[in-house]
Amino acid sequence: MNHPFVIITALENELDPKTLPEGAQIVYSGIGKVNAAIATQKAIQNYRPREIINFGTVGRINPNLTGLIDIGKVIQRDVFAEPLAPRGEVPFSVRPNSYLASDGVHVCGTGDSFVTQTDPWLIQNGIDVVDMELFAIAAVAHDAGIPWRSFKYITDDANDAAGSDWHSGVQLGEALFLDQLRLHMKLL
Repeated sequence: MNHPFVIITALENELDPKTLPEGAQIVYSGIGKVNAAIATQKAIQNYRPREIINFGTVGRINPNLTGLIDIGKVIQRDVFAEPLAPRGEVPFSVRPNSYLASDGVHVCGTGDSFVTQTDPWLIQNGIDVVDMELFAIAAVAHDAGIPWRSFKYITDDANDAAGSDWHSGVQLGEALFLDQLRLHMKLL
């Protein structure tokens, strides 16, 4: 069955399926890049979407950002293969080291860790926010030739209070995302 888009979100407590507009397809990936890659591939096989939309929560690196943001670029923050390649790059790979969304302006750094302390590399590389799934979603979408967009809600400051702040804010972005989704659906 073909759909205009599919939403990929890590957890149901980030986006309740009962709140979605009619016709919206959602896939819950679980946490982390491996889970996100598997879920994205299955979503493509099952729904054959023309676009993939990711919604999720993020930790803030750029202190000037708040609320819901639109991601324009994603990189990996947890690939450490020096001296074979600089941090963030997979050595001996022909795949891109970053992916551009079909829209958006902010930069997300994806990694399989919950960020709870300052990492100067993130600041030096212009990372605005950090998550645990988007790079994998973007990589699979790119490989399939499907455009992607990502809306992220900032729940925490990626510091020692990040865990408790995330628990307090995990559901606060849902209404903001649903507003963006309804606008986006009118354009399809």
